[in-house]
Amino acid sequence: MKFTNGLWLVRDNFDVDSPACVYDYKIAADHKKVSVFAPYKQIKGRADTTDVGASTIEFTAPQKNILGVKLIHFDQLPKNPSFHINDEHLAMETQTDEKNLTIASGDLKAQLPLDGTFKIQFFGNDKLLTASEPGMQGEINDRNDGRHYMREALDLDVDEKVYGLGERFTNFVKNGQSIDIVNKDAGTGSEQTYKNIPFYITNHGYGIFVDQPETVSFEVASEYNDKVQFSVEGESLQYYIVYGKTPKDILSGYTSLTGKPALPPAWSFGLWLTTSFTTDYSEKTVLSFIDKMKENDVPLDVFHFDCFWMKGFEWTSFEWDKENFPDPAGLIKKIHDRGVKVCVWLNPYIGQKSRLFKEGRDKGYLIKRGDGNPWQWDMWQAGNAFVDFTNPEAVKWYQGYLKDLLNMGVDAFKTDFGERIPVEDAHYFNGADPRRMHNYYTYLYNKTVFDAIKEVKGEKEAVIFGRSATVGSQTMPVQWGGDSDSRYTSMAASLRGGLSFMSSGFGFWSHDIGGFNDHCSPDLFKRWTQFGLLSTHSRYHGSSEYRVPWHYGDEAVAVSRKFVKNKLSLMPYLFEQAVETHENGYPMMRPMFVEFPGDYTAEDLGTQYMLGSQLLVAPIFNDRSQAHYYLPAGKWTNILTGKFYDVKVGQWFDEEYDYLNLPLLARQNAILLTNPKAEHAKYDYLSAPELHVFQPTDGEHEQPVVDEEGNRHGAIKIKVDGTKLTVDASVLKVLPTLYVHVGSEVKEYKLTAAQQDIEL
Repeated sequence: MKFTNGLWLVRDNFDVDSPACVYDYKIAADHKKVSVFAPYKQIKGRADTTDVGASTIEFTAPQKNILGVKLIHFDQLPKNPSFHINDEHLAMETQTDEKNLTIASGDLKAQLPLDGTFKIQFFGNDKLLTASEPGMQGEINDRNDGRHYMREALDLDVDEKVYGLGERFTNFVKNGQSIDIVNKDAGTGSEQTYKNIPFYITNHGYGIFVDQPETVSFEVASEYNDKVQFSVEGESLQYYIVYGKTPKDILSGYTSLTGKPALPPAWSFGLWLTTSFTTDYSEKTVLSFIDKMKENDVPLDVFHFDCFWMKGFEWTSFEWDKENFPDPAGLIKKIHDRGVKVCVWLNPYIGQKSRLFKEGRDKGYLIKRGDGNPWQWDMWQAGNAFVDFTNPEAVKWYQGYLKDLLNMGVDAFKTDFGERIPVEDAHYFNGADPRRMHNYYTYLYNKTVFDAIKEVKGEKEAVIFGRSATVGSQTMPVQWGGDSDSRYTSMAASLRGGLSFMSSGFGFWSHDIGGFNDHCSPDLFKRWTQFGLLSTHSRYHGSSEYRVPWHYGDEAVAVSRKFVKNKLSLMPYLFEQAVETHENGYPMMRPMFVEFPGDYTAEDLGTQYMLGSQLLVAPIFNDRSQAHYYLPAGKWTNILTGKFYDVKVGQWFDEEYDYLNLPLLARQNAILLTNPKAEHAKYDYLSAPELHVFQPTDGEHEQPVVDEEGNRHGAIKIKVDGTKLTVDASVLKVLPTLYVHVGSEVKEYKLTAAQQDIEL
């Protein structure tokens, strides 16, 4: 939201007041809070202490290298809901002299002048990170409608770039954009998005998390071209600054504060196939799809039933359409007997025709209007009402039906929708502020579902496929990118959205292979298949068209087969990287700037990514088979074609690829344990038969190893001394065949001992 008219003028309807000096401050006896009193004009005498407003600015340290800053105009009673914060209430180091008040949490410091002026400067390891300059923070009144706002504006350096703020389909670097943090159901082709996260990270060593569940308006170098301004309606504004030496450190700090991503089960990384949305399907259709995938040797791990497993107009009834699925428990058993898991579609709404509507209405389980009736409209389903997840009894009611499905054999749920949540005349069981609930609702919805799965299946089996998200939703993976169009520009927008999402504290992400809307051309299907099966989670899904490979021709089947098997083969590496994401909080699909900080070209890239720390992926976004991608300095090997690249300084490449290949490159010294014969994503990783070492250099290198449950088992270790390579594979159950990639040559060695010296 913009408040100014150019550089000097305030817009006609606004009054802006900002702290002018530090008049007083108080350091708590336990050093866990510092309160600064900052009037809106300089105080030169007693007369200046009347008829003037002021902000109280509270500093806290929830964790090391994180400082909380709360700007308060009128100190009002707190409203709910609030994001969950892992607050350790650390004591801060404070220091005062005649010039400054300094407040520190670990290596992060905030400094305020005591000379009668006002500014907040933030330092990381004594290097200036950013600052709130005079006149940039404070309170704003709108004379037209009486609304009141609080704002902050933090400096950006000359070459500083901003990333994150949730799943954003606009340019990957957010500088120059105006962004409102408000969840909307709008597809993937505009500035609106399903997953809004009030957290951004920059390439200058810090991130900012605005701890406000309601709409937060960001002006990212768009109102002031050298600042990020953020504002909320109300009388206070809470934000945290997170310091880290690397982007990984910052993301790890942010997820320590708001929650680490849970580890999805290994089987969820395999291919998901769906009925699609409005296509006709029945038990016969479902089994024929699964059987034909087997016939075509395309391994399948999950089958998903979309909306019409229930009858139209009755979403959500949790009742199978008996005409098409007369024996759902029997059907699920048949699917399980084929080695495939089952997922079914959900939304958090109750249509008026649903068998559950009257029960939900009469028991108070639905969001209400002021007159006590359910809040209803005809969008999506006739008489659509909204489950009130602030009511514990409504949660148990909803979970009861989920548990029935889980006990029937359902393994996972697609938690669709959760964005179009009413704000006007909306009343919740616990009295929550509807403006704060609009974005927060999805957290309660997905938590209700995720907790039900954990209770029935166990924590290690819990996984959802969610569309909407907010802060904390990363603890309940997986999320997918929403309703994309079937064209290359939408495919590229999906990746930008995913990388922005991954820059916002989320670890795992997927998208609809082939696009959700419209007809997908065979060319696009094959290229999107490559991309989809090099994402953390992979799903074929469409709207009015089946997204089964044979629908797009024999070559599409071959592409599906190759890239599914490639992903399954890589699972010992991929699942270890997933464990790392779970433990440390940085994403499994990494924007290039996260893995290569300091590489200036990598800072702008939204068309390629690192899949874990060792593999670079550059999808092809055109029907001309042309790849345009960037390699940072180092030695790289395309693991599909065997082509070797010796890059002295960062370099761009333009190449042509057939449908069975694309740029998929292993980093220098990468160690990949693989199983080319894997038929499912979950298997005994410690018995994988092949070990690949890429372009090894002198020194010691290792690759941690996990089993299929995510338990760590040490590491495979490689030591290189000239032409001598020593391999230690004692952590593995069987001795794999060793393949050493040196330049374009691949040398094969049959290991005869767990620890062995090899002459290259």
